[in-house]
Amino acid sequence: MSSASLSSARQIENLIARYSHLVDEGDFAGFGALFDEADFVSGEMSLRGAKAIEDLIGSMLVVHDDGTLRTRHITTNILIEVNEDDDTAVAGSYYNILQSVPGLLPLQMVAGGRYRDRFQRREGAWSFARREVTIDFTGDTRYHLKEQPAV
Repeated sequence: MSSASLSSARQIENLIARYSHLVDEGDFAGFGALFDEADFVSGEMSLRGAKAIEDLIGSMLVVHDDGTLRTRHITTNILIEVNEDDDTAVAGSYYNILQSVPGLLPLQMVAGGRYRDRFQRREGAWSFARREVTIDFTGDTRYHLKEQPAV
């Protein structure tokens, strides 16, 4: 099924899911490309553009021997509001990050929080305009983050 035959909300939901797949797979270039013309905001940090975001996540996240993060980003409670008149949309959702690695017993949730997104339709295709990530809680991130947050 072509993206043209999908509703705007479904196309946006696919973008939200693609974000999770790319980061879990360790495809940092693909992940960064989602933000080629978009802002990525987390706390005080705000970046724009594919390369800056690819470099950021490559500097923060642990890639394991299998080339992945050994995580599953689970995005739920997705609320999407589309404004077809001006080709914009907003969305809010929750995320939970599960991880399974030797030394971390058993499968565990390592973080959870919220996404606040803005989307823009450009030349008929939806893309991120802004993603704001809020971390509400963390678990054992030793095998997920290269630097551990200060306690």
